[in-house]
Amino acid sequence: MDPMKKLILVSALLAAAAAARAALPDPDLIARIHFAGAPRVCAAPNFSAFSNEFCSAEAVALRMVTADRLSVWLAGWLSTNAGVAVPGGAAKLRPLFDDLQASEWFLEARAAATGRPDVAVAIRLDPARAGLWSAGLKPFFPAAGFTSTGGWLVFDSGTGAQKIGADLALKVSAPPAGWFSADVSWPRLAQWFPRLKDLSLPETQFTVTAPDAKLRLSGRFFFPENLALSLENWRVPTNTIHQPTTSFTAVRGFAPWLKSQAWAEVCRISPAPDQLFVWSLPQIPFQTFAAVPVPDAAGAMAQLVARLQPALADADAHGRFVSPVTARLTNQVFSLRGVPVVSPNVREVTEPAGQFLLAGTFPNTPRGRSLPPEWLQRLGEKNLVCYHWENTAERMPQVLNLSQLGFVITRHRQLAADSAAFKWVQKTGAAPGESVTEITQAAPDQLLFSRQSPGLFTAVEMYALANWLAAPDFPGCDLRLPPRPAGLKTLPPKTPGAPLAPAPAH
Repeated sequence: MDPMKKLILVSALLAAAAAARAALPDPDLIARIHFAGAPRVCAAPNFSAFSNEFCSAEAVALRMVTADRLSVWLAGWLSTNAGVAVPGGAAKLRPLFDDLQASEWFLEARAAATGRPDVAVAIRLDPARAGLWSAGLKPFFPAAGFTSTGGWLVFDSGTGAQKIGADLALKVSAPPAGWFSADVSWPRLAQWFPRLKDLSLPETQFTVTAPDAKLRLSGRFFFPENLALSLENWRVPTNTIHQPTTSFTAVRGFAPWLKSQAWAEVCRISPAPDQLFVWSLPQIPFQTFAAVPVPDAAGAMAQLVARLQPALADADAHGRFVSPVTARLTNQVFSLRGVPVVSPNVREVTEPAGQFLLAGTFPNTPRGRSLPPEWLQRLGEKNLVCYHWENTAERMPQVLNLSQLGFVITRHRQLAADSAAFKWVQKTGAAPGESVTEITQAAPDQLLFSRQSPGLFTAVEMYALANWLAAPDFPGCDLRLPPRPAGLKTLPPKTPGAPLAPAPAH
């Protein structure tokens, strides 16, 4: 799978990650979801950031466009997989997506002996809307059952011997207090949606609650095998990372995973890095940096150069960039030439914590204040795998500019300025607030996830989700542009620091 596509899909799916449960996942469960409904969510006070994400006019417009596209896709998918041709199927399904946004509902899907998933939905509806559900779903599910109880409609697809709708109907009497919760087995879901197999996602549980002025996301990942994590002591380049910052991320224990990724072969070094630090500075949009600790920076640099230079000189590489890109090693700095606007480079750095490779797209500013003591204190947590802090309002324009430029350079589709997704990002990015996310190892095969933030998403997740929703093949995520016609001139390099215009309408 294309690395950029994987990043977007993974980013858009991980944005939902979080909730703990002591018992092991159900063996036949595909998904269990509860949503409290937009009126309840949007009526909550003190959540302007989340209101922009879900309740603003821009958010509603994006939800409507997404519902239009999903109804067309789902009608085709159901016709193919249920073996029933339904004329005007998308029009029949479209009103259901409005109700799934506005009403409280439960969904449960399980693997049935028939080989098809058994699905049940309990949703709070008035009689008129309940009639639309029956009329819209019955053509696709001739054996389905529809029952009404206390203002709720219960739909059971009727594909399995055990009717799960009856069990679901019992839950409506005492709905959960949270806004949203889910338990999704991505491996089982991938049986019916093969594109998910490339992501290798574990079963994921999460809940979203709003106990005070910040949202809470909490959850758990269940992996099919024990994780080979080596959580060595953090080696933080404290002289290189400094305040003020708009974001800071520290991750460790990923070396085994990195070795298994085919896309990483082009920049692989040995021994594989097992820690990563990413941070960004305010004011200049392109001041985002990444550092990895290595035992021998000069040796690691030599390996990196030996792999990247031939890859960039390969004939196929020229078709993957908007302009010819060359690489040069000068004074322990490996830089890419021919890239518009920025100057990507990797350099050797020696710190009290050891040696590092430092990557960036713009010069680092002189050292300012030291890192906050609370960040370093959190890194002292024994089982901490990932720590992320950001000021989302300040980080969002940086992510937008850097990502849009990355799409231009690598010949991927930019987020169009007139798209509903771009307008949503612009509206949401203005919301203030700091977000803290932590991932810890709870068991050999489990990771815990927690987040406190004014809104639901980080800047990267928000932009990734927007690109996914705007992808031409949604719910796929192929953002690659068509091959460049032969003889077409390449884009000339621009002066570093030049402003980046939004993508034109497609």
